[in-house]
Amino acid sequence: MTPIDFVGSPVPSLGVEWEFALTDKRTGDLSNSAAALFELVGDRFPLLASDQHAGRNGKVHKELLRNTVELVTGICRNTGEAVADLSETLGAVRELTDELGIDLYGAGTHPFAEWSTQLLTEGHRYAELIERTQWWGRQMLIWGVHVHVGIDRRDKVLPILDSLLNYYPHLLALSASSPMWSGQDTSYASNRAMMFQQLPTAGLPFQFTRWDEFEKFVSDQKTTGIIDHTNEIRWDIRPSPHLGTIEVRVCDGATNIDELSALVALIHCLVVDLSRRLDAGEELPTMPPWLVQENKWRAARYGLDAIVICNRELDERLVTDDLAALLKRLEPIADSLDCGAELAGISRIVDRGASYQRQRAVFARTGSMREVVASVVAEL
Repeated sequence: MTPIDFVGSPVPSLGVEWEFALTDKRTGDLSNSAAALFELVGDRFPLLASDQHAGRNGKVHKELLRNTVELVTGICRNTGEAVADLSETLGAVRELTDELGIDLYGAGTHPFAEWSTQLLTEGHRYAELIERTQWWGRQMLIWGVHVHVGIDRRDKVLPILDSLLNYYPHLLALSASSPMWSGQDTSYASNRAMMFQQLPTAGLPFQFTRWDEFEKFVSDQKTTGIIDHTNEIRWDIRPSPHLGTIEVRVCDGATNIDELSALVALIHCLVVDLSRRLDAGEELPTMPPWLVQENKWRAARYGLDAIVICNRELDERLVTDDLAALLKRLEPIADSLDCGAELAGISRIVDRGASYQRQRAVFARTGSMREVVASVVAEL
């Protein structure tokens, strides 16, 4: 068994990855235009492009399918810095998408696109994934937001990860933006959450209590050929040992900057709160996996109307009521991280309705899934 080093972050740094679909301006359908977009990025904004020869990761990344682009930040101190970083990259990329006749579409799924017309990004890693996963892999017309938070010590990682699962339904309900699939309403707030867990190594994480258990798991996965690298463990929340972070991958794609800011601030505050409670000698609250699994399903199905299980004692509460209490408790943490204004955006999501609710309202009013796409594009 090979030890896995965790390169701790001395401060609770922040990094954000925001996935977008590319849609045709005229039809609203998905557009396999990523290669042309990346070429333009390389020509016009070379510092944003990835360059393996120069050892530069860049801030505009490829994904599995050619209908997708991912914008990433550098290492940031707080939500405001991360959002400013993303906004700058977003502005540059949008200049280029207009030239190509495409839009950036920021939701968890596309309401009517067909998987069979989508093209795979060139690369051995992507081809191998599709070869292994076949039909389910080709169905992955899904987009999300991933948030990295720096953790200072390895022994904190698994306790924080396990306790974060208590807030899984809150994050999913707030971000849910994938109610429609292949031309019909699924009756789920987040169909993306249900789709993605079909892939091997995806879905909810195992709840290990010791780091050597995680190391044994990774060793078993590599020995049996399930993965070649730890980044192929596609859990909804996972350690990123080489970055010194916990990566929260729960959220559906964000449809606008305000909601993205709120979600990033909430995740940052939750992780820092749990880290500080560990420093104070507190044992963090957790729930058994069967309750975590049920909460994930409830949030995916009912969104902000979900009644969630709050603790091991099986107390239940409407997720929005629990969020109100949570936001009050996190106010001092938000002040210390200078993200109080961004965290306040969580209440605006609840008041305005989450993206899945707004998409359904557009469809109820217009009867057109093309108009749903247009509304998501317009929000950005």
